[in-house]
Amino acid sequence: MSAVKRIPVTEPVWKDLAEMRSAGQTYTDLLAELIEDRKKRRLEEDVRMWSSRKKADYVSLSEIKD
Repeated sequence: MSAVKRIPVTEPVWKDLAEMRSAGQTYTDLLAELIEDRKKRRLEEDVRMWSSRKKADYVSLSEIKD
């Protein structure tokens, strides 16, 4: 088991976290879920950004020289 760490948060943030928790869910599980959701959102944003680029913005790998 990994070491327990403490993260200081303000009272309003603590209350918000407590309201987000499901019955029986630990704060570790809640935070892990929030982190995973954030990672997915970032990936989706990156995919949207890359897919919206014009084809002319890309360079073929064979055109790149060291």
